[in-house]
Amino acid sequence: MYCPFCRNPDSRVVDSRVTDDGSAIRRRRQCAQCGRRFTTVETTSLTVIKRSGVGEPFSRSKVINGVRKACQGRPVTDDDLALLAQEVEEAIRASGAAEIEAHEVGLAILGPLQKLDQVAYLRFASVYQAFESLEDFEAAIAVLRREQRPGTGSKAQSAL
Repeated sequence: MYCPFCRNPDSRVVDSRVTDDGSAIRRRRQCAQCGRRFTTVETTSLTVIKRSGVGEPFSRSKVINGVRKACQGRPVTDDDLALLAQEVEEAIRASGAAEIEAHEVGLAILGPLQKLDQVAYLRFASVYQAFESLEDFEAAIAVLRREQRPGTGSKAQSAL
């Protein structure tokens, strides 16, 4: 790590702390040559491989934007979407893979989205599970009904 002040390649770590969400390490460093201090943030890289074969860094904002379309007109807040994106990223990182297919990211969204809003889940699932007919929707609704426990459903869930 080069010192941002004098460009010296030698520095020592003075303090290390895990960030609030636990996804990165914040390090305070001191340059061995000029003595000035600076901060670095270390994170693990997670690459998403698109259908075209091109890789790009994982982005929570892309997860949020994709799910936001499925949630249009639904009682879902921006905070709900941010928490969903965090949950998806944590699940993907827990797999231990440095690279993941874009389709797998979509599938990883399904579980948290089902808990958040079942109508949005059906909209999203219709794309990522390649629904081709009304029977596909009916089968997904039947699964949701079986999983729904009596007395715990919201109005949106009981409308299914």
